[in-house]
Amino acid sequence: MWLLMAVLSAFFSGVTAILAKCGLRKTDSDVATALRTTVVLAFSWVMVAFAGSAEGLTAISGRSLTFLLLSGLATGLSWICYFKALALGDVSRVAPIDKSSTVMTVLLAIFLFAETQRLAVKLIGTAILTAGILLLLAPGRPRKASAGKGWMFYAVLSAVFAALTSILAKIGIEGVASDLATAIRTAVVLVLAWGIVFAKGKQRLLRTLDKRELGYIALTGVATGCAWLCYYSAISTGIVSVVVPIDKLSIVVTAAFSCLFLKERLTRRMAGGLGLVVAGTLMMAI
Repeated sequence: MWLLMAVLSAFFSGVTAILAKCGLRKTDSDVATALRTTVVLAFSWVMVAFAGSAEGLTAISGRSLTFLLLSGLATGLSWICYFKALALGDVSRVAPIDKSSTVMTVLLAIFLFAETQRLAVKLIGTAILTAGILLLLAPGRPRKASAGKGWMFYAVLSAVFAALTSILAKIGIEGVASDLATAIRTAVVLVLAWGIVFAKGKQRLLRTLDKRELGYIALTGVATGCAWLCYYSAISTGIVSVVVPIDKLSIVVTAAFSCLFLKERLTRRMAGGLGLVVAGTLMMAI
């Protein structure tokens, strides 16, 4: 059962980007992020209630809480940048850059936490993953006429903040149940996301939301929540060293669905780059 949960986690994670793209054709990315976060927060507290972890709130140390809040801030900034990148560019181009957060996280973990076990394998896997990302972004790939400018800037920022999220969470999650830590971080994301919406005066856009896109945005939050539920279920009952790489292969789902439903072409170069990304990820994770 845990293996099925791991596969479902990767599936829902991969579908999230596709649903987000469908919900951002007319909808402002900041508003979409805030709406999606509202749904995800509901799911995260459902996980806390299901696991009975809420009572651990009073036992969280000041240090752990500080780093969890900082992790939530980084998560919020990552989601905001990711949605902006998806609104401007193709999913098949944004997703690989976002995947580079894995490279940053591994390198930061080696430097900050002295995680040097199997160092050579980690560095080789990182190099392969980086080569795959560069191949996916190499010149000569067909571009959609609708792709806007600036998507790469936001995609890179998304990856940077995602890497910081993992590092800060690693420090903050000490002695804290993972589902409770996730709920706390998501609450911070919610405050940040809606704060940006109101600070920019975009709350008025809520009255003119396209109902169909609103449905896609809600489904994005549901997909994220389902991915987390499946992931934590798989982690709690299965083999972590198998669950993690399966979950990270969500990029394959994203690439496949972007070709099937968004009509983004998968060239030989893209397929080769995708293969290197998968190989590098598996080498680092297994």
